[in-house]
Amino acid sequence: MSDTFVLSPALDAEISEAAELLLRASRVVALTGAGLSVESGIPPFRGPGGLWTKYGEPPMDGYQRFLADPAEAWRERLNPTASWAKGLIETLGQAKPNLGHEAMVGLEEIGVLRATITQNVDDLHRQAGSQSLLEIHGNHAMLRCMECHQRFDPAEVEVDPDALPPHCKLCRGIVKGDTVQFGEPIPPDVLRACYAAVQGCDCMLVVGTSATVYPAAEFPLEVLRGGGSLIEVNPYESELTPVASVSLRGPGGAILERLLHHARARQPYEATG
Repeated sequence: MSDTFVLSPALDAEISEAAELLLRASRVVALTGAGLSVESGIPPFRGPGGLWTKYGEPPMDGYQRFLADPAEAWRERLNPTASWAKGLIETLGQAKPNLGHEAMVGLEEIGVLRATITQNVDDLHRQAGSQSLLEIHGNHAMLRCMECHQRFDPAEVEVDPDALPPHCKLCRGIVKGDTVQFGEPIPPDVLRACYAAVQGCDCMLVVGTSATVYPAAEFPLEVLRGGGSLIEVNPYESELTPVASVSLRGPGGAILERLLHHARARQPYEATG
């Protein structure tokens, strides 16, 4: 747990209440955002100290540029010159999963958490061990075929600098980075999987996001429309705070670690009660 965060009895009681909601639900899905990654040393993109504030924003027409000249886009990927690209690569490459990511894996392992939808591209959920993971904006460490949408580890794709762009070994489609660029549609396979995960969800755990960017912002609203509950974990109030069943204020790592503790402690009682 964070050395600087003091868990008050009142907050611990709220976390215990949230654990009870999780255990009573039949289908729990998580939605995570950039706030969870801050504790891994990844700043938000915008605002003071943000990655884009420091290094500059990526081109707003990045996807259109890729479509116009995939070979040139790949040359830039292999030898990035833009400061924003270098800054992003260095920052994400140094980051490691934090207690929040690990606690969510724990919730998955004890059968409480059915799926995690993340808006983050930092690969930290995957590194932590999440199995049922939906990366709606892609993963900076993966490649994706534009035709069949198969994802690949970069080591699986032969990249010849003299024959760019590389092609999918399955369908021969053009391969690009998995991160969804400005102007690029959400890959249809992951979008369908997200909606399928949310269908029937009666409790959503929303961590480190204000959930204002669509289509992800639609998921908590869909749960509410279906009569489900929301558990918010965020250091700050958001637009979801007024409609959340429980709103837990504090760092994601400390809160989620304690949430897992309460869920584990209650499980035997819930299972036999």
